[in-house]
Amino acid sequence: MSVSLDPVPEPTPAAQAAGDQEGPRRLRTVPRRQPPAPVVPRDRARGAMLGLAVGDALGAPAENLTPSQIRERWGRIDGFVRDEPAGTDDTEYAIFSGLLLAEHGSGLTVAQVESAWHEWIADRDEGPFRGAGFSERGTLENLRRGLAAPISAQHRHAWSDGLAMRAAPFGVFAAGRPAEAARLVAIDGTVSHDGEGIYGGRAVAAGVAAAMVGHRPEVVVQAALSVVPEDSWTARSLHRAVAAALRARRDPLATQLSVERAVRSATVIGGYPWTDLAPEAVGLAFGAFAAARGDFRDAVITAVNMGRDADTTAAVAGALAGALGGESAIPAEWAGAIGPVRGSCLPSMAGRHVLDVAERLTPPPGGRAGAVA
Repeated sequence: MSVSLDPVPEPTPAAQAAGDQEGPRRLRTVPRRQPPAPVVPRDRARGAMLGLAVGDALGAPAENLTPSQIRERWGRIDGFVRDEPAGTDDTEYAIFSGLLLAEHGSGLTVAQVESAWHEWIADRDEGPFRGAGFSERGTLENLRRGLAAPISAQHRHAWSDGLAMRAAPFGVFAAGRPAEAARLVAIDGTVSHDGEGIYGGRAVAAGVAAAMVGHRPEVVVQAALSVVPEDSWTARSLHRAVAAALRARRDPLATQLSVERAVRSATVIGGYPWTDLAPEAVGLAFGAFAAARGDFRDAVITAVNMGRDADTTAAVAGALAGALGGESAIPAEWAGAIGPVRGSCLPSMAGRHVLDVAERLTPPPGGRAGAVA
């Protein structure tokens, strides 16, 4: 039995007199809260991967735009603004990393990641490679020059959000084990990223791992912070974004726009031309997730309307909220718009679906979390 500490109305004089005779007043009892819904790994996995793809497709049209430019074009984005929504490199690289993880599991090595980059990307005719980020381009140039990891990550954009965008599968695989998710994504990222770029991936992977088994957004945020150095740019950015979101929500005059402005002002590096900074993108994504209290629709829409690297921030927010709420948290009309990827960035991934990856990363009934059949 639980008790309520809510204020109780002042008793009348007659009641007070009776109470003096009966002894001290006891706190009134209230019914127990309903226990949280049971965790279903498959549902959470599908929610995380589908949430990533939905966020990516929703945010793609707003990529590199400012909030004012978004409002000028669409008013406020609250759904797909293209007739045929599609994901970008965020979804295709998440599928690539997810398949690699499903094949090798916890034994994943840097050599295996590097080999996969050669086999599936660098040594193939990649086509136009539209939509690829700077970190991927720099990595491929280094690999084709014969450089090996970690030297392959020594390019000018090793701090980008290119690892954060593909980190969700590691949280799905290591559900409930944030440290293991962070360890594995860092192995994947060694080929393409360094420093803050690695920290961004670790934060996202750990956050998804916590969301896969949890019910509270604040636990997801703490899991992300637990796997990056306290004095890192990523940790500071994440702290500022989440704190700004929570402060703005408490304002009795708060609006959706005022909350978004608060998170953006606390996170964005003003005047910096590139929008793919990992600390910034990860901060915006977690800020949107915190502002929405983990609600899927609100989280991705908040991320999209803040602009900057909107496809990545919405993909990360979508993965976190999708893992927390499961597949049913994603609006059906959004989920139904996601099909197999087109291979516009990675031709080798064409025809694959994020839900196929979710199934491969989900343990069989009765299996150990993180195991792959």
